[in-house]
Amino acid sequence: MSFFGAGSTSAPAAAPAEKDIEVPEIPTDSISSLAFSPAADYLAVGSWDNNVRLYEVGANGQTQGKAIYGHQGPVLSVCWNKEGNKAISGGADNAARMFDITTGQPQQVAQHDAPIKVVKWIETPQGGILATGSWDKTLKYWDLRTPNPVATVQLPERCYTMDVQYPLLVVGTAERHIQIYNLTNPTTPYKTITSPLKWQTRVVSCFTNSPSSGFAVGSIEGRVAIQYVEDKDSSNNFSFKCHRKDQTPASKDQSLVYAVNDIAFHPVHGTFSTCGSDGSIHYWDKDARTRLNVLSFETAPGPITATTFNRNGTIFAYAISYDWSKGHSGMTPGHPNKLMLHACKEDEVKRRPKK
Repeated sequence: MSFFGAGSTSAPAAAPAEKDIEVPEIPTDSISSLAFSPAADYLAVGSWDNNVRLYEVGANGQTQGKAIYGHQGPVLSVCWNKEGNKAISGGADNAARMFDITTGQPQQVAQHDAPIKVVKWIETPQGGILATGSWDKTLKYWDLRTPNPVATVQLPERCYTMDVQYPLLVVGTAERHIQIYNLTNPTTPYKTITSPLKWQTRVVSCFTNSPSSGFAVGSIEGRVAIQYVEDKDSSNNFSFKCHRKDQTPASKDQSLVYAVNDIAFHPVHGTFSTCGSDGSIHYWDKDARTRLNVLSFETAPGPITATTFNRNGTIFAYAISYDWSKGHSGMTPGHPNKLMLHACKEDEVKRRPKK
């Protein structure tokens, strides 16, 4: 039976100031990755407990577990195909697996020589392609109708992060290399740059709904860079500090510095969110160079490891999990592990008029 037999779920209307909704029956270990289907409000959740869980999100934010399938190691990344009927995941078992919603069957669709850190679906004019980035220092493209990759690209270092906004693909690797691809020529980098940030790259995320092509970079040192692809737009490049705290309320020194764990661009407004090891989430407008909003918590229960907007930007999902930012000593018993849904209000995520 098709999980989508009931038709796509309607998106929730933004409700007056209400608490974010906690999803029940969540993974038993830290959540690594989140992805909403592009066709309906179905959420894929990857975890260090070796499993991918699929949830349906109803009109009022209530969730229903629809499926679960496993890897032979921690799951590091999840995505969907364009039709939203196949969830794809990559993991520390060096494999990518695809779960067919209609048949309920998982199958392996990609293989690397080391863990697959990122899986991304690319919808090209010729059809859909799966891109996998690995710690084996390769980027591979897969046509899922054939067992072998259609192309393999050598990366300068291990792949840490990757994002796609056709025809742009951006890969961030160890040693702060960033490779930019134009997918009309997917095997040769259009540009290779060193990250504008001085510390290890944690995440790259491509602009949405932007007249100029570009991406945001987040580092482990509480900083984000906005980077445009074309030289003609380079005057708009800038970076800013975020996810920092004062040592004491009186000090105002911002000396406690946290990693930026994820960056998600709003599909409609082109604004973006950042989340960090400090347990906070901020919404930003890159064009007005301003912070729009902070998702405030009564207490920061733990690091935010992953975030994503649904297809029309009305739901924002985020995971509160341990991210190993304090090493083994930070992994205390009873550390919170939560998956939350936030109903996005228009004024939280809408662009500000330029001054």
